[in-house]
Amino acid sequence: MHFNHYGGETARLAADLVNLTAPPPPEHLEPLLATHGVVHRALTAVQAETIWTWSRRLAACFGRQDLEERCQAVNALLADASSSPRISLHDGRPHLHYSATGADAAAHVRAVTAAGLAYVVCSAGAERLGRCARHDCGLAFVDTSRNGRRVYCSVRCANNDAVARHRERLHGDTRPSTTRKTRRT
Repeated sequence: MHFNHYGGETARLAADLVNLTAPPPPEHLEPLLATHGVVHRALTAVQAETIWTWSRRLAACFGRQDLEERCQAVNALLADASSSPRISLHDGRPHLHYSATGADAAAHVRAVTAAGLAYVVCSAGAERLGRCARHDCGLAFVDTSRNGRRVYCSVRCANNDAVARHRERLHGDTRPSTTRKTRRT
């Protein structure tokens, strides 16, 4: 599935922020923001902490929940991001910006991630904001597959889960696949 820049890329940024396991220092967040096309990404320690706190709130938008719950979670983020969409011509072509002119990097991240999640929910379907189904994973992801039925965060998790189910059927082995060693013959 093809998303526009703000819809897809900033929703994927939201998923990557949710998947952070500890508050990162600014120098670790800046490359992540660059990967997702965030231009103004120089952060202070306070702004990095603000993004970490925001990422814990973004987590409520991923995983299994009904449409009303997901919409309420995204609406709460939109309200708190205080974003006002506006058309910008800074690169010669009209396109939308979701943060105020002169907003700091943390405010920009809050605005674009909230808008990106809203875009996915409204344009692609709320069920595309998922959590990995593999035991002991649970990473957040944005389903960009054609049919919208992805349940794993990556091909690796899908393969590991398939191998674990196969071994369980063959041998009655119930240990998680991440703790098993494969034997080469």
